[in-house]
Amino acid sequence: MAGAALMTPRRILAQSAETPVRRIPSTGEAIPPVGLGTWITFNVGDDSELRAECAAVMQAFFEMGGRMIDSSPMYGSSQAVVGDGLRKLRHPPTLFAADKVWISSGARGPSQIEETRRLWDVPRFDLLQVHNLLSWEEHLKTLFLMKAAGQLRYVGITTSEGRRHDLFEEIMRRQPLDFVQLSYNIVDREVEERILPLAADRGMGVIVNRPFQQGVLLRRLSGHPLPSWAADIGASSWAQFVLKFIISHPAVTVAIPATSQVAHVRENMAAMEEPMPDAAMRRRMADYVRGL
Repeated sequence: MAGAALMTPRRILAQSAETPVRRIPSTGEAIPPVGLGTWITFNVGDDSELRAECAAVMQAFFEMGGRMIDSSPMYGSSQAVVGDGLRKLRHPPTLFAADKVWISSGARGPSQIEETRRLWDVPRFDLLQVHNLLSWEEHLKTLFLMKAAGQLRYVGITTSEGRRHDLFEEIMRRQPLDFVQLSYNIVDREVEERILPLAADRGMGVIVNRPFQQGVLLRRLSGHPLPSWAADIGASSWAQFVLKFIISHPAVTVAIPATSQVAHVRENMAAMEEPMPDAAMRRRMADYVRGL
């Protein structure tokens, strides 16, 4: 597997013991603030070499204390690739499995969820989310029933790229959600005004997708020098600079950058380490990027 030996679950647990954590508001459960997304990067079909590279990314992620892996039925073969990687890694017990229901028929939601569970090869999910609010009323009923029956630990909803924020906010006010997932980064900051404060007020965890705008943001920033004062917050790359900005927001629980490269997952995970920017530093960071 890309030249790396498989790790035992016990070894993974030992290496994650000192990982920085955030608390899930609804339960107080500790979780590391950088997770692993699978959009595009894990959609590699049956290619054995590319699947091995994804498994190596997962191994590096767990080695550095990672827990939350997030996927969706919308992501092509990504769910099956995650399941393949988990089997290769002997099902790390620290995994926080997060997926979504994404189908227009509410009646077909349970069968899609079961197929997703089969692809992951897990006994149950920690978190299931209604993806992009598709048929959200029917699917939330299903997810809350699953949670009440002990078949699911957490329930959430998702959106991305700033879509349908008015409806998103309305659902947040009406439903007892554990998590919301949305797009947020150092340039896409609309959610700071209403949605992030609402999540804090309602005791909801926040998962951040598209932290690098699917790579567009990092490609733009790569043409500019990292400020010398980035060292004051322990950021040695633009990826770490952006991630530290995101996960230092008091309402954010986990950011889920996606990558297919071991070096990048290690770089991303290192962004969890102290020091973290305070409010004044966050303003300085945003002002610097705005001026580029």
